[in-house]
Amino acid sequence: QVQLAESGGGSVQPGGSLRLSCSVSGLSLKDYVIGWFRQAPGRGREGISCIGIDEADTRYEYSVKGRFTISRDNAKNTAYLQMNYLKDEDTAVYYCAADEDCSTRYFKYFGHGAQVTVSS
Repeated sequence: QVQLAESGGGSVQPGGSLRLSCSVSGLSLKDYVIGWFRQAPGRGREGISCIGIDEADTRYEYSVKGRFTISRDNAKNTAYLQMNYLKDEDTAVYYCAADEDCSTRYFKYFGHGAQVTVSS
């Protein structure tokens, strides 16, 4: 059974940082890409970043580019999202997902999400 579990969410002031982790079980992370998505209150889920099987292949949505960094550790079957210079509008539930291609429109496996709240 494939499971993805996000951790590291919480509350932070604007300008602060958080690092989300995505622990994967039931599949070998080295064979999959990892995407990060988020859903803000009253809005649909949006993809914000993806890292390919080749970890040099990283992609970011415009609003997070330069502030967020995606990475992976295949030996630990874990992926990460380092979030710096957080803004109020980054408040959302963050999800990690796994599939075979970052261009996939509908990722196959999702975690249950981690709340990130940015507020002064």
